[in-house]
Amino acid sequence: MHVGIDFTAGAWQGAGIGRYTRELISAILAQSSTIRFTLFYAAGFPGASPPPYLHEVQRLCTSHPHTRAVPIPLPPRRLTQLWHRLRLPLPIEWLTGPLDIVHAPDFVAPPTRARTLVTIHDLSYMVHPECAVPGVAAFLRDAVPRALQRADVIVADSESTRRDLHRLLNIAPERVSVVYPAVDERFRPLPPDVCEPVRQRLRLPSRFVLFVGTIEPRKNLVRLLEAFARIDPTTLPDGSGRLFLVIAGRRGWMYQPVFEAIERLSLRDRVQVLDFVADSDLPIVYNLAQVFVYPSIYEGFGLPPLEALACGTPVVTSDNSSLPEVVGNAALLAPADDIDALSDRIARLLSDGALRDRLRQAGLEQAQRFRWEASARQIIEHYHSLSTGASHEASTRAFR
Repeated sequence: MHVGIDFTAGAWQGAGIGRYTRELISAILAQSSTIRFTLFYAAGFPGASPPPYLHEVQRLCTSHPHTRAVPIPLPPRRLTQLWHRLRLPLPIEWLTGPLDIVHAPDFVAPPTRARTLVTIHDLSYMVHPECAVPGVAAFLRDAVPRALQRADVIVADSESTRRDLHRLLNIAPERVSVVYPAVDERFRPLPPDVCEPVRQRLRLPSRFVLFVGTIEPRKNLVRLLEAFARIDPTTLPDGSGRLFLVIAGRRGWMYQPVFEAIERLSLRDRVQVLDFVADSDLPIVYNLAQVFVYPSIYEGFGLPPLEALACGTPVVTSDNSSLPEVVGNAALLAPADDIDALSDRIARLLSDGALRDRLRQAGLEQAQRFRWEASARQIIEHYHSLSTGASHEASTRAFR
């Protein structure tokens, strides 16, 4: 069996789908010594800067002899235009050779004669179009229905996304397989001697509430800032009167209102905005936080709350979309549009040591339910099912 995997997101994107792709494909390769893999990816124009996670492609190919890489000498945007906007019938097999299966971890698959497995992470661009980049939303509205029509297997990140596919795109639930993302083993409770050097290097405060994610409207950061501003740190048991909010994530789109809110609420001295945090530092930053808050308006899954739970950090998150599915009974929930409720939940966790301890233990247990090895096994089962059903059709399938 020969499986081609679109690794473009894994090669270029730091968070979100990029991390999902790297973690899942690494786990799949580790369990599939009898399957041949080709990782194809947009590599950028010749002579331009290489993808920031090219080393991950190289590591996977070096670690797994049954895996090779095929760089495509175009940047991701240009490749998307060729395959999905102009719809040029240039099958990926022209570059990779014959494939039995094409695995597309990022919404759409390239033209191919092979059977396809396509992952849909969320339908946020339909549920909350006001939070999406207009050009990206327009592309997904056009490309995703076509990808779903052609897909042999549709994978969703959660039951919530499976319901959205049925409700918004009329995809029969039985066509959709839920394969949960997971949390890597490096996200775990860590001792102070490991954490303190990173606190000093990143200049993190001694006591802080943490948010991790892209700075964009869907993450609901303006309401988080308003909720944080309502907490009087002098009333908290610590007694120091000092409490900070740390926002760890790159600026995405329409991020200006977040920085305007920091000024409007006079929080400049109490809010620290980090840029993207390196993967090696992220578990430590979770460990250092007193509380992790993720007030998102909508998520197809939401890795950061799960990562925080795995690190033993108490979590407050929204009660919408997939988030209750992810955190179970191990976090405090609040409506995304209720600033008072969000502020109350944060203050409760900061004030109630017994509640923090209970949620810390529940969070560690909840996180154990989501392992990349289990997710990889589900995908591998789909590979075998597709391969068994595709062998007699391979020579006659039209480009799709």
